[in-house]
Amino acid sequence: MVLAAIGVMALSATIASAEEPKAEGAEAQTEQVATPAPEAEPAAQPADNDAKVEGVEAAHQALKTKFIEGGAGFMALIVLVLVLGLAVCIERLLYLLFAKVNSKKLLGEIENALAEGGVEAAKDVCRKTRGPVASIFYQGLLHADQGVDTVERTITAYGSVQMSLLERGLSWISLFIAIAPSLGFLGTVIGMIQAFDDIQKAGDISPNIVAGGMKVALITTVAGLIVAMILQLFYNLILALIEGVTTDMEDSSISFVDIMTEYEKKNK
Repeated sequence: MVLAAIGVMALSATIASAEEPKAEGAEAQTEQVATPAPEAEPAAQPADNDAKVEGVEAAHQALKTKFIEGGAGFMALIVLVLVLGLAVCIERLLYLLFAKVNSKKLLGEIENALAEGGVEAAKDVCRKTRGPVASIFYQGLLHADQGVDTVERTITAYGSVQMSLLERGLSWISLFIAIAPSLGFLGTVIGMIQAFDDIQKAGDISPNIVAGGMKVALITTVAGLIVAMILQLFYNLILALIEGVTTDMEDSSISFVDIMTEYEKKNK
């Protein structure tokens, strides 16, 4: 019995010693699971925004410096030419964009109005439609009772009036395009004169004196050329829009005369 008791105690000790590592492993696993994952580091604020802001400020400061170096008087005149030229260009662009209409749809509505309600209904359609095309058609409908030949002559005459309205303001843009580089060249000449005056006062041809005068002179030329190029781009865009509206007016006028001819034949 004593031997049996000793054997039972030895077996219990062996089992206990085997369970202790398991418990320690389980606790370690629990600690590993319970340990919160390290939080992701907050994303560093990108330095690109600061760099962009600094770049814009540096460009603004450089532009202001060059404006002062070029002479406030001439540079202010060049900027004024740019502002006035852009104002005229924007006004013309808005006018031409609103002048464009769907001429095919308008012709279809006029044809349906003539068939259903006659000339007065067609006039009402033209009155409700914006643009030079509708205005030309309206003038033609005003003389519908005088025959197709009169309608055609009226359309041709009033088309010339609409063309002049489309081209209004172009002469001012051309003037600004010519004035901007001229002001720049004038500032260049005056800057050269000032450089020679400084050389005469100094009594010596110093590179610093010559370089300073030349830099001021050339800044005004660059500014004038940049303004002229900007306005030239807008001028060509406006010409392209005018050409498109004019082509649409001519094609639509031919179709309108055909519609009026068919209407006159049906009502004879």
